[in-house]
Amino acid sequence: MHMPKIHTQIIISLILGAIFGAIFHVSQTKLVLTFGDEKGSQTIIIDDYERLELQIDDQNFSYAQKQNPLLLRKWQSLTTAEKKRAHLRIFHADSSSDQVYQNILEIRRENTIATAIKPIGTIFIRLLSLIAIPLVLGSLIVGAASLEDVKKVARVGLKTFVYYISTTVIAMSIGVAIANIIQPGTRINEESKQLLMAEYQPDIQKNIEETLSFDVVNMLVEMIPTNPFKAIASGEMLQIVFFAVLFGIMLTFIKPEKARPLIHFFDGLSETMIELVQKVMLIAPYAVFALIAATVAAFGFGILETLIWYFLCVIGAMLIHLLVIYPLFLKIFARTSIRDFFRGIRPAQLVAFSTSSSAATLPVNFECCEDNLKVPKRITSFVLPLGATINMDGTALYQGVAAIFIAQIYGFDLNLAQQLTVILTATLASIGTAPVPGVGIIMLIIVLKSIHVPGEGIALIMGVDRLLDMCRTVLNITGDAVGSVIVSATEVRRQAKGKKYTAEN
Repeated sequence: MHMPKIHTQIIISLILGAIFGAIFHVSQTKLVLTFGDEKGSQTIIIDDYERLELQIDDQNFSYAQKQNPLLLRKWQSLTTAEKKRAHLRIFHADSSSDQVYQNILEIRRENTIATAIKPIGTIFIRLLSLIAIPLVLGSLIVGAASLEDVKKVARVGLKTFVYYISTTVIAMSIGVAIANIIQPGTRINEESKQLLMAEYQPDIQKNIEETLSFDVVNMLVEMIPTNPFKAIASGEMLQIVFFAVLFGIMLTFIKPEKARPLIHFFDGLSETMIELVQKVMLIAPYAVFALIAATVAAFGFGILETLIWYFLCVIGAMLIHLLVIYPLFLKIFARTSIRDFFRGIRPAQLVAFSTSSSAATLPVNFECCEDNLKVPKRITSFVLPLGATINMDGTALYQGVAAIFIAQIYGFDLNLAQQLTVILTATLASIGTAPVPGVGIIMLIIVLKSIHVPGEGIALIMGVDRLLDMCRTVLNITGDAVGSVIVSATEVRRQAKGKKYTAEN
């Protein structure tokens, strides 16, 4: 599949979907009311009124025109018995024309063709969710097992792993911090924001109630599954990640002839899921069109105005990580020239930018690190393939900004504990991100699930995902190269100290 063509289609679909949704928008003042009894029912359109009053027994709930979502939420929360006793009073400018309806069967928004096609996008989101668990399981087990003989490479492996985890956490933290400072998801007009808040207010309240008893230690304990199959069946992503990493590492301790079939099996599982991702992405343009059209039809263009701020947040955070964090690591741990490093790695960065694939860039990264940066092959052969599998600084950073952005769009006020959950989940999930274009979207679903944010919000960012994918792949492979230079430099210094010690004795 030609990914650039697909992503071009996605951008076009986002634009056309927004236009389509604007044309066939849902009226914010109209409601569809169905009422009647066993003899028959009648459906009417309620419009041109000042306010509505829902009466249940001796309780009255009053709503202005723009508060229709609140009325709908209230109606949906009622029991069947309460709905049967409910009355809807409609107040007009001319009080003589006020109306009262009883025996109400249904109150809903007016549907349009733009909202009717939303299930196409929902199917796409569900397909991505279907792929996520087996992809994480297969990729992480094979990635952890690629350490091979841990006893022989314990020292180099520990350095590599600590470096990768550290930079990933830093990248995630930068992304979350920038998103919190700029708050791209809050830069929408108040009307659209109120509609979103009304739509998801019960979910917000539920999250607040759940986080009252949040405990960091308990969260870490819960990461360890008592039954891995139950964790897989229930979609407990943190537990799946923990089990997969542990399983993969243990494969390096058993006899190769016994480990090899398992590694081949999970490698095949991972490859199958990656192939399925490629096929699912074929419907992405249609899904994005449907999701964006339904979103714009329901909430208007205001929800799309934040895309530029989201884009700038991701790019700004990436530049900080690329031009500040990596040079600091190189100076502190490798004591090498920053200019020479970026000059030497430039060809690999250009390939990464054009292909959006860490795997496709790996051969060029080998050449740049070995020929231009003078890193020994024994180091690159271990550090770079491992990095292409588990080191995804750009992906983790993007997931952090995207998760906060989507949460802000939907009005979720994430507390510190939830944001720490984003950092932890995205850090672990990025380890299992396959090095191919488009798979980062799968991992973003994992992050959103961890904080109970609607996955449909992903449609908002897919239009600019191609360009950001190109940029984050550059960050990913640059981080791999920095890791190989640091490990090589520390190994050289260690050998030099060893020789000096031997000579003195």
